[in-house]
Amino acid sequence: MRLPRSRGALSSWLVELLGVTPDGAELPAAPTSDGRDDEAIALWVLHELHYRGFDGVDDRWEWHPGTMTVRNALEAALELRLRERYAAAHVARSDDLVADLQALVAADTGPSLAKQVQQHRSRDETTTLLRQRSVYHLKEADPTSWVVPRLSARPKAALLEVQFDEYGNGDPARLHHALFATGLRASGLSADYGAYIDETLTEVLEQNNALSMFGLQRRLRGAALGHLAAFEATSSIPSRQLAQGLRRLGFPDEMAGYYDEHVEADAVHEQLALRDVCLALVEEEPHLADDVMFGAWACLDLEHHTADAVLGLWAAA
Repeated sequence: MRLPRSRGALSSWLVELLGVTPDGAELPAAPTSDGRDDEAIALWVLHELHYRGFDGVDDRWEWHPGTMTVRNALEAALELRLRERYAAAHVARSDDLVADLQALVAADTGPSLAKQVQQHRSRDETTTLLRQRSVYHLKEADPTSWVVPRLSARPKAALLEVQFDEYGNGDPARLHHALFATGLRASGLSADYGAYIDETLTEVLEQNNALSMFGLQRRLRGAALGHLAAFEATSSIPSRQLAQGLRRLGFPDEMAGYYDEHVEADAVHEQLALRDVCLALVEEEPHLADDVMFGAWACLDLEHHTADAVLGLWAAA
């Protein structure tokens, strides 16, 4: 994957830095960012060093003190924004974690992009959405896999059951991100990892950055699993709506089939994530209960921001 275009002083500095080798180089000081968009693409680049890396970029930058310092600062700023919004939301809590998570999801009133595609949107508008979603769907389960070695036996076994399904039950062609790639190619779109990063909205980048941040930091394992629970609990019905909308618009079966796969699978994953992963985690580590709720809330909140941004993109087209 090529490095993306910069979006300000900070990301320009980072792209230039990653173009050289880290051998004993004296790093110039990182400049002040030019805002959220600049920060979001810079953090996405730093996270991608932990996934598939970039063409021509030395892999040693992944854990280099210079890049880690910038990543830590950007993650701290993102986490602070999310926690401030979470505190302001006054999410209801009780002694029943599963009931609290279910109530949080049931109270969600954010705009539904899936319903828009099912009923109203054009093929061009839906293509725009697929291009935005490809940033996540072409790696899909990978951020959550960072959490696996950080868990004890009960939640680990349940999480692996979810992940094994996400990874196609051992069949490379059935990996969920492989299914999405097949759908993109059948739809005449690029299935190359990161192909549409230069047009990706700030809000979509922040969605991806939050998920990577949760997965890559052991102290945020509760948030990572809460995010998983909310994601799975809000996936089955939208997946059905998206599959119906894609067929209405004449997209190939391979693209609609990706969402068909998630209708039944995510209904099963919801219960596994709620009870066998999150509840088991909190029963063993009660101090993580609020982080689980925070991660679930963050999943819904970030999706609201993304939906609003996509609706704005559609309106401007």
